[in-house]
Amino acid sequence: MTTGDGAQSTVEQPVRLGAGAIVAYIVLACGLAWLVVLPLWLGDGLREPYAVPLMTVMMYTPAAAALIVLAVFRPVPKGRRLRFLGLWPLRPAGRVVGMVVIGLLVPPLLVLASTAVAVLCGWLTVDLVGFSGFAALIAEKVPAGTPLPPTAVLIAAQAASIPIAAATVNAIAAFGEELGWRGFLVPALRRWGTWPALLISGVIWGLWHAPIILLGYNFGRVDLGGVLLMTGGCIVLGVLFGWLRLRSASIWPAVFAHGSFNASAGMYLWFFAAGSKPDPALVLPLGVSGWIVGAAVIVVLILAGQFRRQPALAADRPRTLPSTLPPIGADPSAPASPEAGGAPGEPPAGPRP
Repeated sequence: MTTGDGAQSTVEQPVRLGAGAIVAYIVLACGLAWLVVLPLWLGDGLREPYAVPLMTVMMYTPAAAALIVLAVFRPVPKGRRLRFLGLWPLRPAGRVVGMVVIGLLVPPLLVLASTAVAVLCGWLTVDLVGFSGFAALIAEKVPAGTPLPPTAVLIAAQAASIPIAAATVNAIAAFGEELGWRGFLVPALRRWGTWPALLISGVIWGLWHAPIILLGYNFGRVDLGGVLLMTGGCIVLGVLFGWLRLRSASIWPAVFAHGSFNASAGMYLWFFAAGSKPDPALVLPLGVSGWIVGAAVIVVLILAGQFRRQPALAADRPRTLPSTLPPIGADPSAPASPEAGGAPGEPPAGPRP
């Protein structure tokens, strides 16, 4: 598209992925996940010494699927792929940085809130004086007679390490998932509306975990119930991470939020009483208590109109005259040509606020 004086316009048509590319992405992401963890199914499951490395590799299968679809189907022009995925440019910078800070600091608060909900509902018995449950877990992991600092000091040290772990190793591990789910799938599904994009991507994200959930990961359930629990948790988290993605037009806030959530998800273990047996389905932040807290936050965001305020994906800074300006010397009151503003009767093409 050019301006009336021949200058090249930077106005771009919004990218809309076809259903074929979206289905191919989902099949690839889930298929690669099963392929990566197949050795666990053929071996001793989560007890295999290489279980953690394989699950870490699995976290990058959504990113691999997205890159394959972009390369094979080419649904997004090469020059626009970084913007489509939310990788670059980081504009508006202030908003992106602010959302990154929210992503790093808020997930531990949500985990603590879900722990409080579990306590109030009677699902978690706590010992807030001696932290006996956590002390027993530590004792199981160190040789007998090893001197240890007070349990409260160990908990404080772990709490202080959460932001560092969230912003480093956990964010690196979470990047593969976020590039796929919030970077590729949410924008791809957004053509059908914000809420379908957030909810459908959350369901797919939850089902993608099936290869390890069915081995007992997270909930200790090796049946459909465990997969449904994980899917429920991923729908709630997917809406919250998706809000960060859409509100900032960047995946980086969601990457750091995912890393922060993973770094703090086990905080309930600090407080449980020795001898009690908390049900992960109820007390985990991905379980029912987490659903309650997450749903409350989502309602607040809805009431605040946060899902209506979505900036357009970042675009290059304009280097030429906008296409809707008339040629030099032309009558400014004359109607714009179809080339400058789209077909007659249509609004000018380009990103919408």
